[in-house]
Amino acid sequence: MLKANKRTKTKSQGGEYVIVASRYNSQYVDAMLAAAQKELESAKVSKVTVLRVPGAYEIPIVAARVARTGMDRVAAIICLGVILRGKTVHADHIGRAVSNALMDIQLNYEVPVIHEVLLLENEEQAKVRCMDKKFNRGTEAAQTALHMGELIAGLD
Repeated sequence: MLKANKRTKTKSQGGEYVIVASRYNSQYVDAMLAAAQKELESAKVSKVTVLRVPGAYEIPIVAARVARTGMDRVAAIICLGVILRGKTVHADHIGRAVSNALMDIQLNYEVPVIHEVLLLENEEQAKVRCMDKKFNRGTEAAQTALHMGELIAGLD
């Protein structure tokens, strides 16, 4: 069952938040991006950088570069994309590759990488998860980034 977003009152603990967002399936990704930005703004994040890439497959290389070059200043990296399944297994290959790469980046650089590159069955699922305020995964991604940024900062 799809869970609705819960409102949290997390405040930024400092640091930069970077959002790497795909341009592919832009109507859905743009809605997640707007929701994530709104959530970070309400948490009083002082610096948010948005980097756009052509598609989901290109997200990990940009996230890796950000993690490698910004380790001291980046609190978290939020990755947003939408992959819609078609009639072949191509979407599954892309989804698996992106998921594995994002986990590797997170572990290798010890920077939280928030994975909201959604592999969905159809546009109906995309509309609910990306455009519905109650279920928007961009909001959820920003909340997770804030919590992880706070947690990691507390470990140092």
